[in-house]
Amino acid sequence: VQLVESGGGLVQAGGSLRLSCAASGSIFRLLAMGWYRQAPGKQRELVAVITRAGSTNYADAVKGRFTISRDNAKSTVYLQMNSLKPEDTAVYYCNVLTDRSYWGQGTQVTVSS
Repeated sequence: VQLVESGGGLVQAGGSLRLSCAASGSIFRLLAMGWYRQAPGKQRELVAVITRAGSTNYADAVKGRFTISRDNAKSTVYLQMNSLKPEDTAVYYCNVLTDRSYWGQGTQVTVSS
């Protein structure tokens, strides 16, 4: 399974970005797809996850601002990020969880104040 992320970039505070993660290869027994982020000097943290059944869960810091969605036909997961804040600045990683955990290469999101 390979994951390719796109959509990161530089945006001003209050702006929006949409991240995409396209999965290729054979995915068996999918459990969930999600987004994590890692800011400089900090540990990687969960941002949002969507389960095989479509249930979603968000970190408290992004609730009401970020939305995770999935296109099963395209094997793609999205993260719509609105009302971005400087503290959202991080490298964002896509994750696919089956009986293994697969990671994308990461995409930089920088929010200027």
